[in-house]
Amino acid sequence: MLGNPTGHWKTERRELVRGRILETAWALAREHGLSGFTLREVAREVGMQAPSLYTHFDSRNAIIDAMFAQAWRECLAAMETGVPEDPTGDAREWLRTVAHIYFDFCVSDPTRNQLMNARAVPDFVPSAEAYAPAVDVLERFKAAAAAHGVTRDEDVDLWTALLSGLVDAQLANDPGGDRWARLLDRAVDMYADNLDL
Repeated sequence: MLGNPTGHWKTERRELVRGRILETAWALAREHGLSGFTLREVAREVGMQAPSLYTHFDSRNAIIDAMFAQAWRECLAAMETGVPEDPTGDAREWLRTVAHIYFDFCVSDPTRNQLMNARAVPDFVPSAEAYAPAVDVLERFKAAAAAHGVTRDEDVDLWTALLSGLVDAQLANDPGGDRWARLLDRAVDMYADNLDL
């Protein structure tokens, strides 16, 4: 038995259309801001009628929710690809690697970073499902950091504030440059010195 090839095809097609809708929403958000596009504009750019778009996303916030989840899944993938899993290596070197990968990921797409980290869309709160990859990124960091001697919640909070501040300063004051990127290793050393790592 071949199962239901028609159902499989429909599922694939639906996923392709959803992907195209998200791609279009990102393009519009990068051009007009996260709050600066409508469902009607997305539908027009995708080449469908607005009512057809509602069969894929029931609201603008549903699209934003999917974008939020996609952004954090991409962040998770970047961290998994670039950060060594070995918890026995040098803590400072591991923290430098984490810092550079996260920083580069965030500054490479200011709109994506804004959605991930700035709560820039009024009345948008990510769903539990969309928020799950963000939690996963933090929990994986906490587990690996604990293996390197970073065990207190306040130390993890300080790390996230340190990185977020550097990302925000880079994007606000030297977009496309490296003024704050050049401070990453120094910031990691200050952090590690404070924790005696």
